[in-house]
Amino acid sequence: MRFAPRSLGLITAFALLTGSVPAAASEIKAVVELFTSQGCSSCPKADKLLGEFAGNPNLIALSLSVDYWDYLGWRDTLALHVHSARQKGYANHRGARQVYTPQIVVNGVAEAIGNDRSAIDQAILKADNKSKIAVPVVLTRNGNNIDLEVGAGAGPAASIWVVSVTRKAPVTIERGENRGKTITYHNVVRSWVRVGDWNGSTVRKSLSIAELAQSGADSAAVIIQGGSLEAPGPIRGAAMVSLD
Repeated sequence: MRFAPRSLGLITAFALLTGSVPAAASEIKAVVELFTSQGCSSCPKADKLLGEFAGNPNLIALSLSVDYWDYLGWRDTLALHVHSARQKGYANHRGARQVYTPQIVVNGVAEAIGNDRSAIDQAILKADNKSKIAVPVVLTRNGNNIDLEVGAGAGPAASIWVVSVTRKAPVTIERGENRGKTITYHNVVRSWVRVGDWNGSTVRKSLSIAELAQSGADSAAVIIQGGSLEAPGPIRGAAMVSLD
């Protein structure tokens, strides 16, 4: 397991982590976020494992590339700096002093080393017991738009996040620890957009497919989550839809 330098305020990660149309939250058991990096030698196994999770219709598996390993000689071509901050936010919430790659976070409440299948399975069970995906979310294609409905429910307020995703992104890595490898990343997160609040009442919105399908995105997920993007809390509801 590799750790990032303390001067970055991070200690590095291992990681891992799909879509259907329409999808309701009652069908989704867990949101699995894999924090990964093209510069991490322990990550390719996790990236492959995430591809398996991405094929499970009961999971939403997302790949979040971080940028704090870029100084090692290869700039991660899929990384978003906000993913590094998000991972650190999860660590702070748990009271952890370190982050690492590859790391899996499940439903915002449980974590595991991203290339350890058994540990991830246990984290999914733990997350389901601690914070179930209970807020119903339905995404339906309607012409050039995606209709979003977040159903009523009990519990604290949360933000509604729309996440643009690329289902498969092969990358040839030319330098660093994974030099010479071509790795396929699955359900790569390309952007986050906060579209509103959920306060227990039904919320309906229409989302433009053209706006969602930027930076090579061909799917979109909606995540109902407490906290903020960089200081995230438990995930309350989720669904995913193809943009093709």
